[in-house]
Amino acid sequence: MKILLLEDDTVLADILVDFLQEEYSVTHTYSMKKALVLSEEINYDLYIFDINVPDGNGISLLKELRSFNDETPAIFITAFHDTKHLKAAFESGANDFIKKPFDLEELTQRIENIKRHFGLKILVKITPEMEFDTQNHILKTKEKTEHLSNKESAILHYLYKNRHRVVSTDEMLQNLWEYDDMPSGDAVRTLIKEIRKYVGKEHILNIRGEGYRFE
Repeated sequence: MKILLLEDDTVLADILVDFLQEEYSVTHTYSMKKALVLSEEINYDLYIFDINVPDGNGISLLKELRSFNDETPAIFITAFHDTKHLKAAFESGANDFIKKPFDLEELTQRIENIKRHFGLKILVKITPEMEFDTQNHILKTKEKTEHLSNKESAILHYLYKNRHRVVSTDEMLQNLWEYDDMPSGDAVRTLIKEIRKYVGKEHILNIRGEGYRFE
């Protein structure tokens, strides 16, 4: 699981990086502008943003990311305790909010809740009968085991994480491929056709003219 941490408090940032790196891959920056660049270069699983940083604020950053159809779950950490900032955070697209000072165990539980809700655990129950090993790219039922290619696995996981909405082909291309290696939309459709053979057509719906939705 890859986390992008935006935090300008050097002491807190060091504590969080040391703590989170025990289990996750963490990229830390003090800069909103750098965080935006990193989010374009790497497909993160979770954002942890401070609200106030020297060159802007996490709320503005998340608003911009959401405007680009970036649905990566986000947790805000902040010294503000008023409802004004809480409201602004959730209106920008935040999924959770934690107030400083906080216990690291509280952060752990909030991350675990995000992981459960967004299917970010290594083993994900994508249907009552089927388990998806997102790390080893394996689908298992009682009867059989299927090995997916890296891209098949990435697409299935992306659709599952965003199962509350329709995902366009362009969005998948932008988020799952490097710019120089980006294939045509036909390649995505071919991969989805293969994935449907494993999970069933009824679980990946083609929404004509819009994209795909996991059911």
